[in-house]
Amino acid sequence: MLNISKDYGTGRRSIPMLVWLMLIMLPAAIFALSLTMGKYDIGAGEAFRILFHPLIPAKQTWTPLAGNMVLQVRLPRIAAAMLVGAGLAVSGAVFQGIFRNPLASPYTLGVSNGAGFGAALAILLVNHTFAIQGFALIFSLAAVGLTFLFSLRGRNSKVTMVLGGIIVGSLFSALVSLIKFIADPFEKLPTIVFWLMGSLSAVNRTLLLASLPLFALSIAVIWLYRWRLNVLSLGDEEAKSYGVEVRRDRAVIIVCCSILTAAAVSISGIVGWVGLVIPHLGRMLVGPDFRKLIPACICLGSSYLLLIDDLCRSLTAVEIPLGVVTAIVGTPLFAYFMLREKVNW
Repeated sequence: MLNISKDYGTGRRSIPMLVWLMLIMLPAAIFALSLTMGKYDIGAGEAFRILFHPLIPAKQTWTPLAGNMVLQVRLPRIAAAMLVGAGLAVSGAVFQGIFRNPLASPYTLGVSNGAGFGAALAILLVNHTFAIQGFALIFSLAAVGLTFLFSLRGRNSKVTMVLGGIIVGSLFSALVSLIKFIADPFEKLPTIVFWLMGSLSAVNRTLLLASLPLFALSIAVIWLYRWRLNVLSLGDEEAKSYGVEVRRDRAVIIVCCSILTAAAVSISGIVGWVGLVIPHLGRMLVGPDFRKLIPACICLGSSYLLLIDDLCRSLTAVEIPLGVVTAIVGTPLFAYFMLREKVNW
């Protein structure tokens, strides 16, 4: 295996144990808090007795309603928020590294617009949860495929791919506007608009289990490519000097990130700023080495989106769309990073 620590600059950076302890404990603490939050009041002790009852049998002191609320409603939603947050954060970190662009995000290649068109089309034709998720996943991957076709025709594949993503995203955005125009304004249109703003209200255990393999496989492959990501982030010429197959490795990594993003968008709708802000926060804490950055993004992304989702479903009587709150929080946070000159890859 290549030793790139001396060239990478921060490969041997010592991360304080307190930082890693914080990163590990943060998602666990927010997970415990999230089980107790909601319109139906359930204490922490009761929630954990319900959660661990299948593993540690105990006398049932809770009502069937409380059991269903924890296991069938809150637990799948919490798991979905953590998966989506982790997936978007990891994808954002990878895209910023391989494109060497601090503004790159999981939606750079037109994934969000493709997913939005697929979901809008499914709502217009079928309006069933699984059809919406399936169409969103299929068309988001189709958008990435079209972007790849553009990159094959250009000499500078990175620049051509980003420009292709802008073109494909604009096309699907126009198609979404067309579907909005022809949709029933009293039934279909509000559903389309609400999905496009992002929400986890429709998540259930079946949908979560169906998407879990996509998350697990994509993150596993990205983790296996972690040292190649370090080399690719140095630039194409530098990577080639280390014997890395730049086009092949970049294609594999982008496909995995696109699948990861598509799986996240198919569950939550379009949720922005997570994949843009969290990677910069991760680099501030652990540096740009992907061997450390990927676990940090998983912890921070899952914690961040779970906390945002808790606010969305608890602040008001009517649930606030997830994408609205992530934008409200993410915009000033990114502006702070930019003013402090912390925006880099």
